[in-house]
Amino acid sequence: MADKKATVHIDGLDPIELPIYSGTAGQDVIDVRTLGSHGYFTFDPGFMSTGSCESAITYIDGAKGVLLHRGYAIDDLAEKSSYIELCYLLLNGELPNAEQLAGFENEITTNTMLHEKIGAFFQGFRVDSHPMAMLCGVVGALSSFYHKDLDITDPAQRHRSAVRLIAKLPTIAAMCYKYNIGQPFVYPRNDLSYAENFLHMMFSVPAEKYEVSPVLAKAMDRIFMLHADHEQNASTSTVRLAGSSGANPYACISAGIASLWGPAHGGANEACLTMLEEIGSVDRIDEYVAKAKDKNDPFRLMGFGHRVYKNFDPRATVMRETCHEVLKELNIEDPLLDVAMRLEQIALEDPYFIEKKLYPNVDFYSGIILKAIGIPTSMFTVIFAMSRTVGWISHWDEMLSQPGQKIGRPRQLYTGETKRDYKDVTSR
Repeated sequence: MADKKATVHIDGLDPIELPIYSGTAGQDVIDVRTLGSHGYFTFDPGFMSTGSCESAITYIDGAKGVLLHRGYAIDDLAEKSSYIELCYLLLNGELPNAEQLAGFENEITTNTMLHEKIGAFFQGFRVDSHPMAMLCGVVGALSSFYHKDLDITDPAQRHRSAVRLIAKLPTIAAMCYKYNIGQPFVYPRNDLSYAENFLHMMFSVPAEKYEVSPVLAKAMDRIFMLHADHEQNASTSTVRLAGSSGANPYACISAGIASLWGPAHGGANEACLTMLEEIGSVDRIDEYVAKAKDKNDPFRLMGFGHRVYKNFDPRATVMRETCHEVLKELNIEDPLLDVAMRLEQIALEDPYFIEKKLYPNVDFYSGIILKAIGIPTSMFTVIFAMSRTVGWISHWDEMLSQPGQKIGRPRQLYTGETKRDYKDVTSR
């Protein structure tokens, strides 16, 4: 039941009462679903003030810098938990006990292999294809290998699909990288953790043994965790909308990957590295900071501030610590990393950045970490997609579990021509 009501007054109509609902946190929402029966719709381009669904998975308070997964703060999870445990939490709603965690880890580990025929899909791509193009196509093609296990009304089949996607995305992602550089695909290993296995498939070669650094594995695990879910963003909303039609989970996740590929969404850490390359050296930082402060200059510093977080990005605090651990471990001499560290110092000390709340965000630090590890910028969004798959599939499963779901059908404000008479081509 609604606690409050809003009344809409429209000339020529009786007052329209709309129920107001309160969640456990965040803004109240006005239920406008009955407006259509009165001949009106709301108009909200970009859905800036529209709640599209009811969800119990993730909560963000951008003004206070809060990110909660099932009620747990992201900094607590990143410090004390692991990506696989977070996957269990997002999918099931509660943290696992030791037995449940071991069982889930085993499920993921034993599903990392791909059908051998999937490798043949890559032969159809150009060797210089963008990894996101390959990822989008191959993930969508997974449905052809599990076509007898796609009953989305069956919770057991939905769970198996979720496990397969979480388990197989690192394998596919690593194959995209190996195909680009002309190296043989590396099979997953069941004796390695999720993050260790990904790094092994990325960087090992048959000719020599590859030892995974614990520091780098920890860094990768945190990157996965900090990108696992972020409420109703563009790609998550895409997955939900695709899923509302009854599409299979592999098609829905492929749709999410396509949405994430957009530079305004998943390309932020790649854009950050591009910016560092443009600056080039520490000697030019003051010049570019001045350009960033100039309202008439189109240059913008990437990786600072956030559309949602108006105070600070809670994920960035954890990622900053990890970033410095990685740079210390690798002891890399790279002018771009020097530029990044100097920019970080300026952003944390300069009154302009502090006043505007332009703190380094998670994309700033994750881009630096990935570059330091040796991952090319073209793979950054692939790793984002791999991390976010658990969030997408959790929202998809939640949506299908809720009664009364309908296919998504946004309305529009039509501004085109009204009815016109057709004229024969000789009369035009």
